[in-house]
Amino acid sequence: MSSHVIARIKDVRKIYRMGTVEVEVLRGVSLDFYSGEYISIMGPSGCGKSTMLNLLGCLDRPTHGSYILDGQDVSTIEDDELSAIRGRKLGFIFQSYNLIQQLSVLENIEVPLFYQGRPEEESRAIAIDLAKLVGLESRMHHKPFELSGGQQQRVGIARSLANDPVVLLADEPTGNLDSTSGKDILKIFADLHARGKTIIMVTHDTGIGQLTTRCVRFSDGKVESDVRR
Repeated sequence: MSSHVIARIKDVRKIYRMGTVEVEVLRGVSLDFYSGEYISIMGPSGCGKSTMLNLLGCLDRPTHGSYILDGQDVSTIEDDELSAIRGRKLGFIFQSYNLIQQLSVLENIEVPLFYQGRPEEESRAIAIDLAKLVGLESRMHHKPFELSGGQQQRVGIARSLANDPVVLLADEPTGNLDSTSGKDILKIFADLHARGKTIIMVTHDTGIGQLTTRCVRFSDGKVESDVRR
């Protein structure tokens, strides 16, 4: 399977205005991300890595420059269309899991499918398959508060896969986990990468950065290094 550019950031600047003060968080960044890559984005606090993830996730827009996602320029489109693209093409995994406490494991996994208007039977079948994929077949009807942190993050990963996104975006996905649970989660990421999933992960952990096939390091709003392994 040949890889192609799945996401292209070109000459991107991001400026936040706070009253009369302008803070430039990204300073002319250009990057190509290829399908099937497993990428870590690293750097010190305030270097721009979280802003970059928000732009890649269509949660924010560049002040200048362009962002092409899966062949479409998404840097200037309307909010409603941007939201629809986010729901169809991107999967998000958060440090704090962001699960709905009143819903079961299966129901949490089904949330993105509900927003896509998928039929109930189809959604349930997809959710069951994904719960099995992340090793939660015996926990499918449990609520988040009945699960360990590692199990909750597995639900988060399964939910991120529900729409079969073109890119998975993970923000410090092991940040709230003990080392054993963290290793289990990273094993799932490695398996997903082996299946051909494109994964972009923000992490401050150099050990995790060494597990990915490419590491982009930010410093002061610019790309300091971009290393493929």
